[in-house]
Amino acid sequence: MQIVARFYRFTPVAAPEALRAEARAAFAAAGVRGTLLIAREGINGTLAGPRAGIDAAMAFLRALPGCADLTWEESTAGAPPFARLKVLVKPEIVTMGAPEADPAAQVGRHLGARDWNALLARPDVTVIDTRNAYEVALGSFEGAVDPGTRRFRDFPAWWAEHGARFGNGPVAMFCTGGIRCEKATSYLLAHGVREVYHLEGGILSYLAEVPEAESRWRGECFVFDERVSVGHGLAPGRAELCHACRRPLRPEDTRHPDHEPGVSCRHCAAETSAADKARYRERQRQMRLAAARGARHLGPLGAT
Repeated sequence: MQIVARFYRFTPVAAPEALRAEARAAFAAAGVRGTLLIAREGINGTLAGPRAGIDAAMAFLRALPGCADLTWEESTAGAPPFARLKVLVKPEIVTMGAPEADPAAQVGRHLGARDWNALLARPDVTVIDTRNAYEVALGSFEGAVDPGTRRFRDFPAWWAEHGARFGNGPVAMFCTGGIRCEKATSYLLAHGVREVYHLEGGILSYLAEVPEAESRWRGECFVFDERVSVGHGLAPGRAELCHACRRPLRPEDTRHPDHEPGVSCRHCAAETSAADKARYRERQRQMRLAAARGARHLGPLGAT
């Protein structure tokens, strides 16, 4: 049994490169895998490993300046969801490209999962899904606005074009684990929206805490690991991942004529060349050979 821990914290990091080396050594010693992003604005990551390893990794993170009260969301996986450990230094821990968005300085009001339904029931509140379009396609809160963005960094341009139609608020925002919507609320506050909320802990916290009978969530939630999607109670969903384009596929998508496992799907069949598809087919062949030997091939996890 693997424990999967998702976390982030907006807090100043004075020396990201030095922290990278320290974190890599600490996580390797703890036997955990996954990804940690480090920037001057903070940390963001998902790690998986045995109970003792996750406890050790989180103890290391909580010892960092500004992280003593760091919290994280946990779920479980029957098999290791990550094949390797990556610790990376980035300009931002979640890329928006808007310097005025500074969550360490100001953010919207946090709402827990239990208070979220009451907010959604208010007719004066605009609810905005800050995730990418391919994530929204799997599921969202009923009535939420889908900006249709391909990347989070497209959100400022979308708001510049459409924000005026929402007036001056109130606006409620959500994302998978809370980091994108937290940064988005800071952006809206910087641009004069007075009343802004965001779902603390994101969709994953909501699905873990709110019973399905009381839920305003519809569909499944895309996650960035081998589970692909989860539902209420964080039970594994039905979605699969196209290892050519990394988009999630619903069961009906896998029956589409353009679907060839590991090679193409209805989303990307026209986006890749014959040479690309030949390379993907070879990768699939190598995976089958590795499986026959009882080994694990890392190809799909490195696909882009």
